[in-house]
Amino acid sequence: MRIGMRLLLGYFLIVAIAAWFVLSIFVQEVKPGVRRATEGTLIDTATLLAEVGRDDLLSNDAQNGRLAQAFSQLHQRPFRANIGGIHKVRNEYHVYMTDAQGRVVFDSAGHALGQDYSRWNDVWRTLRGEYGARSTQSDPNDPQSTVMYVAAPIVDKGKIVGVLSVGKPNSAMAPVIHRSERRILWAGGALLGIALLIGLVVAWWINRSIGTLSRYADSVTQDTPLPLPDPGSSELRKLAQALENMRIRLEGKNYIEHYVHALTHELKSPLAAIRGAAEILAEQPPPPVAARFIENILVQNARMQSLVEKLLEQAKLENRVEIAPASVSLEALFARLSDARSALLAAKNITLTQQSASLTIKGDEALLEQALGNLLDNAIDFTPEGGSIVLAAHEAHQQVQLRVIDSGSGIPDYALARIFERFYSLPRSNGLKSSGLGLAFVQEVARLHHGEIELRNHPEGGVEARLTLHRPFT
Repeated sequence: MRIGMRLLLGYFLIVAIAAWFVLSIFVQEVKPGVRRATEGTLIDTATLLAEVGRDDLLSNDAQNGRLAQAFSQLHQRPFRANIGGIHKVRNEYHVYMTDAQGRVVFDSAGHALGQDYSRWNDVWRTLRGEYGARSTQSDPNDPQSTVMYVAAPIVDKGKIVGVLSVGKPNSAMAPVIHRSERRILWAGGALLGIALLIGLVVAWWINRSIGTLSRYADSVTQDTPLPLPDPGSSELRKLAQALENMRIRLEGKNYIEHYVHALTHELKSPLAAIRGAAEILAEQPPPPVAARFIENILVQNARMQSLVEKLLEQAKLENRVEIAPASVSLEALFARLSDARSALLAAKNITLTQQSASLTIKGDEALLEQALGNLLDNAIDFTPEGGSIVLAAHEAHQQVQLRVIDSGSGIPDYALARIFERFYSLPRSNGLKSSGLGLAFVQEVARLHHGEIELRNHPEGGVEARLTLHRPFT
């Protein structure tokens, strides 16, 4: 199971348990809370009506007193009320009044007149000066038919002369209780839904950060590793930096190992040639033969010196992270490249055509000159006598393309995939091979300028080398 899903399940489990405890307490408290509130209104009503019904009780004609007349008019006058979505159409109070012996002298429903209620808890306790209340089922077979009664004493000259009790069916409070419970459950469901949504967002964020690190770690084994990501948290950022440090160390180790192998391979040939020439010279051959082998030693020595110098230059360039761009005039740059190679061009009778369009770009002028010089040197080496080379610049789609097009034989198909490898070189017309670092140098210059270098066979013959520069180097 993914770590984000584990965190989501743990988080949601904690929220669900907490919500269950809170909701259960709320739901359990709804019914008692409503009934306590109703009991408070009943005692207030009973106390008020006790004062109103005292004169009726003392007159010994409670059935025709003011309280009886008020309830008679109340029953004949229906009303409608919408209390928070609960519709009320009748008065639900049941009021009865007893004398000092607990006998009913007034009943708003007219059912208990004359009955002895002295044993009912509300009347019995109130007649003794205590708080009297009871809850009784109106239908013994229906547990939902309970009625809550709260009584108040009727006092005359400091003496309890009767009891007035007000009752209200608990079923009248059921819609309020059910509505409150329903709203609490809906709120609880919404709380769990919001918690789940937040958990999903957090799990997605964590999985996304970890996935970014995973993709970065996987890319380390590829030729084009991704840039160091920002996971968005200090812990993951430390992990990303640790992976980056490990990648740099591994790349440095592989880099050194590759360079040592490649350099050893490239030095084998000139060293073998020098050793062979030295062995022959040790036999004291004739002067013409000795001169030829001495020349061979000097050529191979120059080749090794050039290889080491270019290798150091390549390593220095690869360690650079950025450059300080400056304005570079392509027209002046092309002119310098042409002047520097005028002797080579004249020796092979090669025509060099310049198409700079007076463009100005941003970049490192020395690196660009050396990179284009390497491309131009390759073009001269592979262009036959009497051929032509085009050195051109073209601006399109916020890009500048620097192109070197020759009229040589082109690149063999087997070499296209390896042409930018270090020390990989194709034989020239004179049978010699270069250091194999020129195009690798151009590739690094393109990287520092946030561009690309591409070599392909031109449709009209020869090779087209295209160095593309993007913003801000255009």
